[in-house]
Amino acid sequence: MAFKLNGNPLAVDVAFRHNDIQYPANWLRLSTAEEKTAIGITEVADAPTYDSRFYWGDGTAKALDDKTETVDGVESTTLGVKSVLKTQEKVTAGSLLAKYDWYVVRKAEKDIAIPSSISTFRDGVRTACDTREKEIDACSDTAALVTLYSTKEDGTPNMTQYPIDPNS
Repeated sequence: MAFKLNGNPLAVDVAFRHNDIQYPANWLRLSTAEEKTAIGITEVADAPTYDSRFYWGDGTAKALDDKTETVDGVESTTLGVKSVLKTQEKVTAGSLLAKYDWYVVRKAEKDIAIPSSISTFRDGVRTACDTREKEIDACSDTAALVTLYSTKEDGTPNMTQYPIDPNS
């Protein structure tokens, strides 16, 4: 909740002056609703906030799919939410794989085997990324994507389950 006095916002934990009375910074926090009303302070609901991955600032859902347009002979594509999310998953997977890319290069150059724990980890990263991309593609609307990325019943984030780094 936010507070207003004479139409002007009041910040919590900030001193303010009204009718030649200086109120301390903690007054809004410590005063009762009746005390606030008595001097003309009103409570207003905070503006709703929306997850910017899925919605514009006004709460309108972003487009799920890519949109290609041609303007004055120039073709441009605006990525939809699904493409953006899949790209983020690829970036995450790529950063996890990059740490161990040198094993692959060493194998190619020197024919030295990649440790099985590293191969298993790398395969797991690719599988997890592929699984999440398929989950994203399977979402038919914004609500389904929000659910896919929301918290689980136990309060933990519903994140892609990448394997644990073998060297951590």
